[in-house]
Amino acid sequence: MEYFERVADQMLRDRLEAFGAVLIEGPKWTGKTTTAEQQAKSVLKMQDPDMAANYLVTAETKPSLLLKGDQPRLIDEWQDAPVIWDAVRTAVDNAGGKPGQYILTGSNTVDESKIKHTGTGRISRMRMLPMSLWESHESTGEVSIHELFDNPNYDIDGARGKLDIPELIRAACRGGWPAALQLSKKAATMIAKNYFNSVCDKDISSVDKTQRNPKVARQILRSYARNISTFAKKTSILADVTASEEIDISMDTLDDYIGALEKLFVIQDVEAWCPAIRNKSALRSAPKRGFCDPSIAVAALNVSAEGLETQLKTFGFIFEQMCIRDLKAYTADFDSRVSHYHDRYGLEADWVLHLDDERYALIECKLGSKEIEEGAGHLNEIHRLIREKNLKEKQVPLREPDLKIIITGGPIAYKRKDGVFVIPLAALKP
Repeated sequence: MEYFERVADQMLRDRLEAFGAVLIEGPKWTGKTTTAEQQAKSVLKMQDPDMAANYLVTAETKPSLLLKGDQPRLIDEWQDAPVIWDAVRTAVDNAGGKPGQYILTGSNTVDESKIKHTGTGRISRMRMLPMSLWESHESTGEVSIHELFDNPNYDIDGARGKLDIPELIRAACRGGWPAALQLSKKAATMIAKNYFNSVCDKDISSVDKTQRNPKVARQILRSYARNISTFAKKTSILADVTASEEIDISMDTLDDYIGALEKLFVIQDVEAWCPAIRNKSALRSAPKRGFCDPSIAVAALNVSAEGLETQLKTFGFIFEQMCIRDLKAYTADFDSRVSHYHDRYGLEADWVLHLDDERYALIECKLGSKEIEEGAGHLNEIHRLIREKNLKEKQVPLREPDLKIIITGGPIAYKRKDGVFVIPLAALKP
């Protein structure tokens, strides 16, 4: 199959030039191993059915034997034998910290108690997500998020997106799974459904070798899907899950299942941004519910692309998840993080994109053109409150937003007179 260049390719190259080892982590089926193989010179796959038992025995007796091979050496699904982490760290030290020795990949977080050393300075961590629209060749890439931050004179007017609303819906249903890109439309949607079933039937228990009920896992993911991009409380999710007569679980059990899904990188909630521009009691601090990829929500809801075409309000929430997935991919080399802003007066920014140098963007996601004016109003009002606060409290000023962006499902990019950028999702690139 054709290899599609990933944002992670350059990130991996940069880290291999600076660190002895690199850990690529993230949800399964996102292409971590394939991306690593583009630069690895030897490969050891811990889950090779013919060799897995032997590898585990070797890891228990003399893990350094598994590290022998041309470098960079890829060790895939290393978390099956956590001792490999310390073996890699020791090997890097013994080689004087020489960069580019090992690549580790893993689809779930490991029990940190089984690791003796953090690996700081030796092992660099990087996160991979499902493919963005630019990586899947569905975005024109006419607007660069890096240029928006770095070039104050960047002209986006007239840049065009590649997908209309029905095409965006189909891209969301298919998801950013590399295996789906070269399949027929019908076959491609089966990848996300299979992912959903695999998580519920197998991964939810294998992640930490704790038996869990697939029916409960399904109900939790369906509740998350119904509450995607909202601030649903855990009590509401629990009530949703236990509405079925077949399921009766406690809040502690719900927390256990959610924790397992987070270890698998399936659930990815977004925390609140709470700047001191309102009374604390006015701010909503609840996390925003979400997944690593919008297709998981579609699969959990068991809805088709045709069905979503008549449920554009529902797709609006799913569209938000597409936006955050792509924004995270495009700014991963900035060590970015994402939060949300929402207060009790209805003022909001769907996403706040923070870079590691303190620059940030206020972002609203609006599927249709009719909502753009409202979104711009929200972003400008937050900006006004920050300026107002800084005038009153000059000793500790808040940084003003570097960008105000509305990401849309529309066709054309432009900059408004109030400074807000309006950009089609299918026109963005790193």
